[in-house]
Amino acid sequence: MWIALLAGAIAGSHALGGVYSDTLTIPGSSAQHGLDVLRANDPSAGGQGGQVVFVDRGGVAAQRTALEQARANLAHLPHVLSVSDPLSAGSVSRDGSTAYASINFDTNPQSLGKTYVTEVDAAVAVARHAGAAVYYGGALGQAAAPKANDVASEAIGIGVALTVLLIGFGSVFGALLPLSGAIIGVFAGLGLLGMMAAAISFGTSAPTLATMIGLGVGIDYGLFITTRHRQRLIEGDDVAAAIRETLEGSGRSVLIAASTVVLAMLGLYGSGITFIGKLGLSAAITVAVAALAALTLGPALLGLAGTAIDRLRLRRPVAEPSSADGALHRYIEALSRHPWRWALSGITLMAVIAVPLLSMRLGHVGPGSEPSSWSERQAYDAISSAFGPGANGPFTIVVQLPAGTTPQQRGSLAGRLRSDLAGVQGVAGVSPLKSTAGGKLLVGRLVPSSGPTAQATKTLLAQIQDRTLPAALAPDHAVGYVTGTTAATIDFQNTVSSRLPIIIAIVVVAAFLLLLASFRSPVLALKAALLNLLSIAAAYGVIVAVFQWGWGASLLGLSGTVPIESYVPMIIFAIVFGLSMDYEVFLISRIREHWLAGAGNRRSVALGLGQTARVISCAALIMASVFFAFLLSSSVVVKMLALGLGASVILDATVIRLLIVPSLMFVFDAANWWTPAWLDRVLPRLEPPPAPALPALDREPAPAGS
Repeated sequence: MWIALLAGAIAGSHALGGVYSDTLTIPGSSAQHGLDVLRANDPSAGGQGGQVVFVDRGGVAAQRTALEQARANLAHLPHVLSVSDPLSAGSVSRDGSTAYASINFDTNPQSLGKTYVTEVDAAVAVARHAGAAVYYGGALGQAAAPKANDVASEAIGIGVALTVLLIGFGSVFGALLPLSGAIIGVFAGLGLLGMMAAAISFGTSAPTLATMIGLGVGIDYGLFITTRHRQRLIEGDDVAAAIRETLEGSGRSVLIAASTVVLAMLGLYGSGITFIGKLGLSAAITVAVAALAALTLGPALLGLAGTAIDRLRLRRPVAEPSSADGALHRYIEALSRHPWRWALSGITLMAVIAVPLLSMRLGHVGPGSEPSSWSERQAYDAISSAFGPGANGPFTIVVQLPAGTTPQQRGSLAGRLRSDLAGVQGVAGVSPLKSTAGGKLLVGRLVPSSGPTAQATKTLLAQIQDRTLPAALAPDHAVGYVTGTTAATIDFQNTVSSRLPIIIAIVVVAAFLLLLASFRSPVLALKAALLNLLSIAAAYGVIVAVFQWGWGASLLGLSGTVPIESYVPMIIFAIVFGLSMDYEVFLISRIREHWLAGAGNRRSVALGLGQTARVISCAALIMASVFFAFLLSSSVVVKMLALGLGASVILDATVIRLLIVPSLMFVFDAANWWTPAWLDRVLPRLEPPPAPALPALDREPAPAGS
């Protein structure tokens, strides 16, 4: 059934031809409102914008015939609303070597697929044959960007996972079973996502994000189930009984963990920003399918392997230890003797790593950070060199005039407003404001002196929107808007920043309630939520230090520092919070099993930690390797996500789960398991079954102390 599902999902994805595109707009924002007003009065000027840049060191004027023909060819393409004259005043550089045409589409050209870019290539071929270099900027440049190829990253992630599993399991079959289930599950999920992309517009990073998360959690879930199953076989269960006991214990934990991750991903819809919500949905799809595969395909593969799971053995099989021994036993004893000391040490370390977070600067990673071989980067550099950096991100000024405005009044207002705008600090130039056909609008183009991703451009937009336009238009009772791609992107950034606390509140509360229902302990649920926030803060600190401060940025192929992409913190928060709950659930589930079986708090913590420490470390190494493999991506945003997620998994699985959590559980002692009577009556019964047998430690951990 799973093989059929995989084949059907992949075939359906190819047949439907789903595409991915980025549209960073906020319905109801000032920029969107201005665009809506412009579209209503001048449809040819209100679509998705792009640029076609022509460069000829001998002078573009000599290519007039070719450029005019290219413009005519572009204007006849489907979905093109308008194409400006590349040889008009203001569109040709002072040295005459560079010219550009602004082109408007009725939809995002990214959504039209690569065949549309081929049509554009054919339309401008006449200019290339005449000797001019032609580059695409804006939305057209994004459509022309090479399709993300994650094959190398996927191969590295799977290769590292296989190596770790071989070392951990000691047998080829034992390693291949969880890996095979995860691969089938994640690619089935990606096929389903591709089918949905034919009807729903997902961002360009959606499939990469879905692959990273789905592959990481899929291998982890398969690892936990296979490890528990092998332990049951080693202890004498037959295959069917071992699978049944595994699903009742680890299977329940996988279900709770996956539900937490999916809940966190879907919580991104709480931002009210559809683009971000859909990114969360894409990851939730592969996580849900990966969990379903772990709970159905995984047991089927285990049943197929039977008692031969350790065939092709590399060493003596070892599954979960029945108790902590050796170095791990001594480590647990050290934690139990001085829990406050260890807990504070771990918290201090995480706080230090999180320090760069205090200087986080949100922004947009623009074309200037893309590979130099990409057309959008070449167009960006050519326009910056010829016209100044602000020419890559002009503002469109839209003035809605009151009814009854005379032509003389329009002319007077247009001249006065242009003068006021030109006098604002940070403005490189303002075109004449022209009236639309119906005379209801004045429309002009303002070029900042700074680039579209610069902080100065954000400051300029706020100045024009909040002060310059209202002051200049108030006497005439007119209303002004600043729109265009750059203005919409800045509005998007500001909205994302303001709504991040909402997402944090939604995800934290939802996860707290799920953990409370799972473990029936307010202390454990609250502790998990707070420690997850600490883990996320550390992840933010790492990406700020690398991408914004430039520490080791060259090792990732970056030519300079960049701001943190506005939606990356929100995505990282939801994913890290969900993944952190995975390890929390697996650790606390085993501890609670022993607690329910009658062990005291210290003994339960020692047994649970001793049985899960190695497998959690192994799972974290696999997941982090999958994430870090995507640092090979050419996308700076994907690199940010990969580094932030990989670093958080390593820190969470080591410092948080194996140091701070058990230390605090030793400190809280019986309070870990306290539940008010009224709460106990209303909570559902989701706790795992008691451990089948209570293994004895070599010796009881020492009493807790400071």
